[in-house]
Amino acid sequence: MAKKNRNRRPTPQELDPLIHERLRLGILSALAVEEAISFTELRDLLRTTDGNLSVQARKLELAGYVTCEKRFEARKPKSTYRLSPEGRAALESYLETLHDLLPDLREARGTAALKAGLRPAHSPG
Repeated sequence: MAKKNRNRRPTPQELDPLIHERLRLGILSALAVEEAISFTELRDLLRTTDGNLSVQARKLELAGYVTCEKRFEARKPKSTYRLSPEGRAALESYLETLHDLLPDLREARGTAALKAGLRPAHSPG
């Protein structure tokens, strides 16, 4: 995998469009901190509908970003999602690109305060 040029700020077009959608980003973010999450837990956590979660999770599954294990528990279907190694790498790359795309907010606030003739607030440490 090629190293990114750190001397250049990325453009918004470099953000992975598959991850950039709100619900898919939510799915990947939830799976980044939990080893496995059931469909119902994801639906409730992300406050979405069954249909919307199903469509968006399937897109991530087709891309290889998540895996889905389907089984029956007490005669009821249960789907459990996990973040794949490819999904973790894609999310980390997305977050790195987003970080590089955004300005340093403390620096930006200080510059804005100086332009307004105010003294920038300093945070401890």
